Amino acid sequence: MQLATEIFGSVMVVHTPEELTSDTASSFLDALTSPIEQGRTQLVLEMEHTEGFDSEGLEALLDLQDKLRELHGNIKICGLGDPGRKIFELTRLDRRFDLFDSVIDAVASFQ
Repeated sequence: MQLATEIFGSVMVVHTPEELTSDTASSFLDALTSPIEQGRTQLVLEMEHTEGFDSEGLEALLDLQDKLRELHGNIKICGLGDPGRKIFELTRLDRRFDLFDSVIDAVASFQ
């Protein structure tokens, strides 16, 4: 899976796929392995176009967060639409992740 990314200083912004489900979760994590191994441990997931989630997709986000925290990094999420935000609230993931409305705010939160 190819993910569009942008670099802002030490922060990598990752544009997530349209769906984060059992079909895409492992390839999503695999696509981020190389940048993380190269020291990119401050990630912003821009999820504006991600509309589908299932339990494996949400678990992949938690696994990614755990991996980054082990490396003294973190993950921030921005751009969730109303359906995505509702899923995060219902699953209480809004308490596990820092959620932002814009990429600029999410990137700035690492400073």
